[in-house]
Amino acid sequence: MRQIILDTETTGIDPSEGHRIIEIGCVEMVGRRLTGNHYHQYVRPEREVEESAIEVHGITNEFLADKPLFADVADEFLQFIKGAELVIHNAPFDVGFINHEFAMLGPQWGKVLDHCTVLDTLAMARKMRPGQRNSLDALCRSYDIDNSNRTLHGALLDSEILAEVYLAMTGGQTSLLLDAGQGKDGKGPNAVRTLSKDRPPLKVLLPTDEELAAHQAYMDMVGKSAGGESLWRKLENN
Repeated sequence: MRQIILDTETTGIDPSEGHRIIEIGCVEMVGRRLTGNHYHQYVRPEREVEESAIEVHGITNEFLADKPLFADVADEFLQFIKGAELVIHNAPFDVGFINHEFAMLGPQWGKVLDHCTVLDTLAMARKMRPGQRNSLDALCRSYDIDNSNRTLHGALLDSEILAEVYLAMTGGQTSLLLDAGQGKDGKGPNAVRTLSKDRPPLKVLLPTDEELAAHQAYMDMVGKSAGGESLWRKLENN
């Protein structure tokens, strides 16, 4: 399954008031592992960025002055996300802005859901943690994820952090890359470590008579509850 963890930064909070996207950050995950592929783009919004928004993300009008328009990057962006499941924290916000940008380009661009499915991690968190704070920072604290580099919001940084949060929330593989985390010498914090061939053989512990009897009694109970012989007993017999 191909998933794109996505975040945007904008000039303000409401596209219906003419606010625009100024930054897009996406990281790719396949089979619950980050691939190292990402999409990151700053966008010139053709309008002023509100001061309140600058206080959040730190992206100024001067910085954006020489950046491309959304129209110039829309096709590359769409090709990156097309066919994937988008994983977004507070998805209605980001999807609303992307749909607004597509609409400004023309009806042939459609809407996000014409090209992708969407999973909202904020809605997921609210179901899993009712009555608790479920901001990205709060989830990082809850799942012990380091976001110490996050003094300001940034779309690519936030998408990378959200990838770790999503994996922690769904109880599986954390942020190991498919082919990253080790250098040419095979060293590094995420390098695969193999056991020495000269190691002593592992000790095999056999069950005691009491443990075997308890196991057989449990299998009898499972079979009785299932109305016949349990699958475990059939496997043992085979």
